Amino acid sequence: MATAFTFPGQGSQSVGMGRDLAEAFPEARAVFEEVDEALGEKLSAVIFDGPEETLTLTANAQPALMAVSMALIRVLEARGLRIEQAASHVAGHSLGEYSALCAAGMFSIADTARLLRIRGNAMQAAVPAGEGAMAAIIGLEHGDVEAACVEGAAQGPVQIANDNGGGQLVISGLKPAVEAAAAAATAKGAKRAPMLPVSAPFHSSLMQPAADAMREALAGVEKKAPVVPVVANVRAAPVSDPDEIAALLVEQVTGQVRWRETVAWFAANGVTTLAEIGAGKVLTGLARRIDRSVTGINVSGAADIDPFLAAIAEQNA
Repeated sequence: MATAFTFPGQGSQSVGMGRDLAEAFPEARAVFEEVDEALGEKLSAVIFDGPEETLTLTANAQPALMAVSMALIRVLEARGLRIEQAASHVAGHSLGEYSALCAAGMFSIADTARLLRIRGNAMQAAVPAGEGAMAAIIGLEHGDVEAACVEGAAQGPVQIANDNGGGQLVISGLKPAVEAAAAAATAKGAKRAPMLPVSAPFHSSLMQPAADAMREALAGVEKKAPVVPVVANVRAAPVSDPDEIAALLVEQVTGQVRWRETVAWFAANGVTTLAEIGAGKVLTGLARRIDRSVTGINVSGAADIDPFLAAIAEQNA
C-alpha cells in the first residue's frame, strides 16, 4: 500500500480558495505573502476576492493554484506530515506538475510562482487570440481521437492535449483544424465534442514559443533533487533527476498530459491512494473514473486538514 500526492491544474480555481487557510493558519498566510512578494503584486487579493475574470487569466490562475496547494502543504507539514514519509510519488496535472515539484522540494515557492507567471504569459502570447482552439471529445477511445486529429490536420495543426481518462480527451490546435477534428470525432461515434472556452491552444505544437520561454526560465532557477520521484505528464513514468525533469517540463508545454496513463501507472505499481492537494476535487473524480482500485482523497480547505491527516495515517499504517 502506498500513497501518491497529486496537484490540480487550471480550471480548478475559484474566487475565495485558500482564504480560510490564510485566516486559520500562519503557515498558509506566509505562503500567500511569499507568492505576492515574488510576483511584486497582491495576487492573494485576487485569489481571495476576485474578480473571477482576473483570477481566470492564465498568468494569474497558474501561480494562484500553486499558492493554494503549497499553503496546504505547509499547514500539513507544520502538523507533522513529511512528503518523503507519507508519499511514494508526486504528480500534477499540467501546471500542477510545478506544484508537485515545489512540494517535493525541487523548486522554492518564490521560484515556482515566477516560473508559472512566465509560463502563463508565454502560453497566452504564443498564439494570437482567436486563432487557436481546444475541444473536449467525450466517449471515444484514444486511438479514434488520434485518427480524428489526423483527419483534422488537413486544416492545420491539431493533436491530443489531455488524456484525462474516463472517456474524456481534449484536442488542441489551430481553430479550423480543431473544428474539423471534432466533427470527425463525432462521425466516429463521440457522444459530444464541445469547443472549450479557453484563451489559447494549450499543449499543442502552436505553444512552441512558450516552450522556448520555459527552457530559458528553467535554466535560470535553482533545482534540487525532489525528495520523492515525480510521475511526469508527458512520460507517465517516474523521474528523479532535476535536469531531466526540467527538460520534460519544457516538453510538457507542447506535449500531451497523459493523466489516464499516470493513474494507471500508479495502480500498476502499488499506489492504492491518490491524495489530491489543492483547490477542488477534479483529480479525485478523474481517479475514480480511471481505476476504481485506487482510492481518491482530497484536502482543499481548513476543515479538511485533520480528516486528511487521519486518512493518510490510516493508509500508511
